[in-house]
Amino acid sequence: MKLAIGLVATMSALVLGLLVSSAKGAYDTERSEVILMASKITFLGRVLDAYGPDAVGVRALLRNNVGEAIQQMWPGQMRRPTDRNPDVQAGNLAYAALQQLSPKNDMQSVLKSQATTLAGDLAQTRSLLAAQSVPSVSLAMLIILVSWLVVIFVGFSVLAPPNATTVFALMISALPSPELFS
Repeated sequence: MKLAIGLVATMSALVLGLLVSSAKGAYDTERSEVILMASKITFLGRVLDAYGPDAVGVRALLRNNVGEAIQQMWPGQMRRPTDRNPDVQAGNLAYAALQQLSPKNDMQSVLKSQATTLAGDLAQTRSLLAAQSVPSVSLAMLIILVSWLVVIFVGFSVLAPPNATTVFALMISALPSPELFS
């Protein structure tokens, strides 16, 4: 019995380590994409600023779209579900406004071309973030892991000598963590 519980404990530790590693990898990937997206938005704002006063409307539209996208993807303290699907219509309006800029010199032509490329890259990165929003940990794997942990807990409680210290330790370890209720 002790050997079987030891084996289940080892397998649980392995699976838990793999789940944590998978979640960290998904977090790191999303974090780097968000940082890349933020740098491209900042650079696009600088390019539109360098374009001149004709691009003020495009910058304002871009600023509003970015603010709405941030609220949509990361609602913060609001108690509403996260929606990671890109608002294609708002992005299309900003892209159309960018396309309607008419350059008056070669510098503005280069800046418009660069801004168009950056806007396309931003749309692609946003779509990538939406596609990657699927949870990286499967529900079946979590159920299996929790089942294994229950088996370990029950096994240790069966094998432990019945004294006050053991009963107290088992009761304390059975309490749920406070993070579950926040």
